Amino acid sequence: MPLVRTSPPRARWLRSTALVAASVGLVAAATPAPAPLGIGDPLFPHLGNPGYDVLAYTLDLTYSGVNTEPLDAVTRIDARATEDLERLNLDFTHGTVSAVTVDGLPARHTGSGEDLVVTPIAPIDAGEEVEITVTHTSDPRGPAATGGWVRTSDGLAMANQANAAHRVFPSNDHPSDKAYFTFRVTAPSGLTVVANGLPAGRVDHGPTTTWTYRTRHPMATELAQVSIGRSSVVHRAGPHGLPVRDVVATADRERMEPWLRRTPGHLEWMERQVGPYPFETYGVLIADADTGFELETQTLSLFERGLFTEPAYPEWYVDAVMVHELAHQWFGDSVSPRTWSDLWLNEGHASWYEALYAEETAGKSLERRMKAAYAASDAWRADGGPPAAPEPPSATHKISLFRPVVYDGSALVLYALRQEIGTRAFQRLERRWVTEHRDGTATTADFTALAGEVAGRDLSAFFQGWLYEAKTPAMPGHSDWRSRPVDTASSAPKPG
Repeated sequence: MPLVRTSPPRARWLRSTALVAASVGLVAAATPAPAPLGIGDPLFPHLGNPGYDVLAYTLDLTYSGVNTEPLDAVTRIDARATEDLERLNLDFTHGTVSAVTVDGLPARHTGSGEDLVVTPIAPIDAGEEVEITVTHTSDPRGPAATGGWVRTSDGLAMANQANAAHRVFPSNDHPSDKAYFTFRVTAPSGLTVVANGLPAGRVDHGPTTTWTYRTRHPMATELAQVSIGRSSVVHRAGPHGLPVRDVVATADRERMEPWLRRTPGHLEWMERQVGPYPFETYGVLIADADTGFELETQTLSLFERGLFTEPAYPEWYVDAVMVHELAHQWFGDSVSPRTWSDLWLNEGHASWYEALYAEETAGKSLERRMKAAYAASDAWRADGGPPAAPEPPSATHKISLFRPVVYDGSALVLYALRQEIGTRAFQRLERRWVTEHRDGTATTADFTALAGEVAGRDLSAFFQGWLYEAKTPAMPGHSDWRSRPVDTASSAPKPG
């Protein structure tokens, strides 16, 4: 969807205004020293920035073919100011900024913490649309655990969850500010580039090729994906003719086909549960990298190669993990969390449908899994907080936010809810949730309110216990279930 301005670019009139102001010696009022800001997210207080709403990102990246060298990059951000701004902050770190313009005019810029603080030549008025262009590098070096670029055996991929997109490009790096994305990536012509959304052009320059992709739906920064490598793109049709494209190392093309061909069936199964797939395409990206997790990057889920090649992982488990990441396209991608404390809505639902799929296709009892989760639930809450009030992640290991309580501990909440309101009401709730909040953001309060509306009664006390209390409430319909400390942990890679 193209961006349509509702106000003229500031560059058309600001240049003369600025020159007049300078000629008569006007001096702007003193402003505080540049400092990192944030929108006050309880778990990531310095993530995101106040004062503007991003409408679209355009990322131009140039890859040399060596994944230990910084990429040259230009990031254009089209935004609308939501308040008067004398300067604006972008989240950005792990790269070098050489120039910034605002509506084509040079702007002062400086780093402060993990923010890039931009001071335009003239203040920005509330309601005004602006174009910020940052010329910078994007550095793939550093440990994979910090997120951002992931170095693969033949190139690069992205793993930006939860707070690492700003290690790749300047952004308003919080899922509450979704935007449209255009990617233009130039790489050596022997490599293949794939990104979120659909192809929008490819230009060969001899030794290099520029690939363009564009999303048709808004996307959170944490869900951005660019894959560069010696890859094959495998095309097939999904439900209703949905384009399905999987990305896999060319050398692994035949080996991975038994897994790749499952995706259309996974899509059909999920549509039977919650309704139509919410995006323009879907596919699986299998990267030869060691991340320790899988990730639901929008329209192109990231998987480690080892998930499919490790003999210790049974077929049913790998199959269910693929469904977990697909379920996120509805829960987390199309309907994104308003704050990171709403994460349980993402992971609880993905784990729920993963478990339901395993029961229906492999005979793995959902009730048995939920009973085991109930037994572990008090210990999980003690370790990481209750599902909707998680404790902050480690300052040095931000993905530590993804604890057992947000996976099966949160799926357990959904199981209890189904027990409480009945299967048919629960199914209506799920479909309404993903339909009414499609392409948007939503909160725990939104979900609990909708659940009460569908059930036709007040569920406040139910949700208070299941989402916020230190101890797990009694399970409806299973008064004999008991909670106990956890003494084992799975060694399998965690789904995202």
